[in-house]
Amino acid sequence: MKSFPHRGCKLALAACCVVLLAAKPIKANDQPLNVVVILSDDQAWTDYSFMGHPHIETPNLDRLAKESLTFTRGYSPVSLCRPSLATIISGLYPHQHGIVGNDPPWPGMEQGVKRPAHQQPQYVKSRMQYLQHVDALDCQPELLAPHGYRSLQTGKWWEGKPSRAGFTDAMTHGDFTRDGRHGDSGLKIGRNGMKVIDDFLADTQSKQQPFYLWYAPFLPHTHHNPPERLLAKYREKTDSLPIAKYWAMCEWFDETCGELLGLLDQHSLTNNTLVIYVTDNGWINRTDASRYAPRSKRSPNEGGTRTPIMYRLPGVIEPQMDNEHLVSTIDVVPTTMSLLGRETPNGLPGINVLNESSLEERQAIYGEIFEHDIQSMDNPADSLQYRWVIQGNYKLIDPSSRMTGRSPELYNLKLDPHENRNLADQQPEKVQSLQALLDAWYAPDSA
Repeated sequence: MKSFPHRGCKLALAACCVVLLAAKPIKANDQPLNVVVILSDDQAWTDYSFMGHPHIETPNLDRLAKESLTFTRGYSPVSLCRPSLATIISGLYPHQHGIVGNDPPWPGMEQGVKRPAHQQPQYVKSRMQYLQHVDALDCQPELLAPHGYRSLQTGKWWEGKPSRAGFTDAMTHGDFTRDGRHGDSGLKIGRNGMKVIDDFLADTQSKQQPFYLWYAPFLPHTHHNPPERLLAKYREKTDSLPIAKYWAMCEWFDETCGELLGLLDQHSLTNNTLVIYVTDNGWINRTDASRYAPRSKRSPNEGGTRTPIMYRLPGVIEPQMDNEHLVSTIDVVPTTMSLLGRETPNGLPGINVLNESSLEERQAIYGEIFEHDIQSMDNPADSLQYRWVIQGNYKLIDPSSRMTGRSPELYNLKLDPHENRNLADQQPEKVQSLQALLDAWYAPDSA
């Protein structure tokens, strides 16, 4: 088993506990469980019918939410795709797995040299060097491989060849000299059909192999080019063409999720497959362009970090809409491994969310925001912008020393879910107590 560097973090032992529900693997129809992870790419926590959006229609995800244990207070600890995906597949915070931004340092960066083209030979060398972090991780496909699992990567992927994380099958080639930056050929999934997944399901079933499927389509991510039938529908609902395009992209993504769930039905896999749903990070579309607005992607605000998280396994996981408990994408690996009755790597900070006592005992959840362009090959603190913590209804956003001129922000999320009223000056004691929690969790030297 691989070890990972803690890089100065101070993890509370209680938070590292993982409780195994199953003494042996759970099976359905005398077959081992399969795992499907569905990842939305750039979508706000509000942008679903079941989350109350007045215009966006998501019938397939509405159905999935109804059939799942659905946590509406779910979070990604980081609001940028590459570190977020690394967390989902490893169960570690970005400052632990070391993948803190999208693009690693380049020669001359400290002297103000502009970022070179991704295929530029010297930058390819830097990008290859940064893959040391994924190589040091126990990723979920690697954890399942010894138990006979095939694993298919589709869609978004940043860490070079997917085989580095243990995938046995992949759409992405990951060759940095051929524009293999964040998914390359894999980004066709969903936008250009689901045949690769259909074929994979047929093959694994013919060979009686359990599987792990990573479905991370480039949806509703820009470029926002929805089918005209969907765009026409949403142009009637808003005066902003960029907003209409984004709303249509959300429904297009929902349609592909319906196709995927339909394939599970067609291959008689629904009752034997754990389906997990989560978004990598949030997105609030500007009204004047197909770009993200402030306080969404790359921010510590709810618009960047919050996401519904779902777990569906018919006959095993009781469907429920949980609007109370705090959960995180750090919980995906321990929850999955516990349900499958498999060994979970020591020291993971997440919990098994199917264990009610673990949910009740959780005191807080945490997150961190880093620069898009990574400042150091091996020191996450050099890129740190914010840490954040939620305890109960209170959320503290704490800027690092690098964020000159910024002060702590405190919000009561129950009364102010969109963070419009900063209470930090009115409740300094609460700020202090939450800062103490943050320091006990992760206290970088430069913070």
